[in-house]
Amino acid sequence: MALEAFPGRFTAQPEGDVTVFLIGMRANRWWKLGTVMRVAAAMPRMLRYLASTPESGMLGFHQWLGRTTILVSYWRSPEHLMRFAADRDAPHLAPWRDFMKTVAGTGDVGVWHETYSVPAAGVEAVYNGMPAFGLAKATAHVPVQHGLNTARQRWAHANPAGRA
Repeated sequence: MALEAFPGRFTAQPEGDVTVFLIGMRANRWWKLGTVMRVAAAMPRMLRYLASTPESGMLGFHQWLGRTTILVSYWRSPEHLMRFAADRDAPHLAPWRDFMKTVAGTGDVGVWHETYSVPAAGVEAVYNGMPAFGLAKATAHVPVQHGLNTARQRWAHANPAGRA
């Protein structure tokens, strides 16, 4: 199913600070398909849970698959992300413990993540001829208005006191 591309230029308009979480895995030994698939199978369950549990704090995500996968997700705060990761009733802790016990250290599959706390004044984004995507899809997808045509203008608007 193709997503509708919006003609013109749009930007993201988050209501406040955003936590950006990047996570992925790499099939180091792709021929160990059973192990790779077992590790990969945990993520769809987590995403279904997060999508059906708005109070978890995940605002949205995009995922790319390949030998090395990446999932970019947007969260209300680092606390929401850490609460989900440690919640015994959520579908993260058990698969993580299983990975650490049975796969970590074998070299078969690598996992990684990076977390960034982004102040609202630290956001500049533009989407041209795209479907709602990234931060704009996770927060607010709004047309670029007069005076916000360039990255410099959007940055100055996001940083009224000149903070960089």
